[in-house]
Amino acid sequence: MSRWNRPAGARPFLMGVLNVTPDSFSDGGMFLNTGDAVRHAFELVGAGADIIDVGGESTRPGSCPVTAKTELERIIPVIRDVAPSLSIPLSVDTCKPEVAEAALDAGAETINDVCGLTDARMMSLVSSSGAEVVIMHMHGSPRTLASDIMADPALPEIKRFFDRQTSAAIEAGVKPNKIIIDPGVGFGKTHEQNMQIIRNPRCFSDGFPVLIGPSRKRFLAHGFPGMGRDEATVEAAMISWESGADVIRLHDVSRVRSASE
Repeated sequence: MSRWNRPAGARPFLMGVLNVTPDSFSDGGMFLNTGDAVRHAFELVGAGADIIDVGGESTRPGSCPVTAKTELERIIPVIRDVAPSLSIPLSVDTCKPEVAEAALDAGAETINDVCGLTDARMMSLVSSSGAEVVIMHMHGSPRTLASDIMADPALPEIKRFFDRQTSAAIEAGVKPNKIIIDPGVGFGKTHEQNMQIIRNPRCFSDGFPVLIGPSRKRFLAHGFPGMGRDEATVEAAMISWESGADVIRLHDVSRVRSASE
């Protein structure tokens, strides 16, 4: 069993978001400076994060990809600075195998692959390194997220994707207890599909921990009208928790930590 499988009745594990980017949809530019990013990492720990997810490339709708060199310049100094002093693990949010490998060498323990482990080189890296991996479902690409939307019914198709990818990972030598799955809230789904996902995380599981990432996303305005995005994020996180999510990915960890206690 994975360390991220939540015991019955326990609160979900909280993944704090640390975007070292100029253009992420919620906090782009806030932590682009290494010193600011390092300070925020420790703030996330103080707020109650169980893992920190460090990313150097925005995946907001319409975003353009950056080079591996740019990604590495943004995140490796941060990971090197904080990893030795943290009491919790670090995750690297990337689709690029070379970035993931450098992050593991710098002290990260988990690869959060929003491309769903579809790159054979990433699959090989996860297998050979023994790292944990988050396999996320994304319909389309960041450039097309607002225009290329999944048809209904979406949940069975997402489940088939995980069946394929987890089977392929295990066949490639990835240990089952190293796999986490993320149905990709906001990544090529309608507002209604996103709400279905947060209400039904266990339908994807098959024993793997399920990560839900609703934080500050556009669907919240439709699912929770009249609420600000942080307030709505708490509501979505609590629904995800009550529905069986094991890990919840968040920008504002303290709000959900407080609500879950």
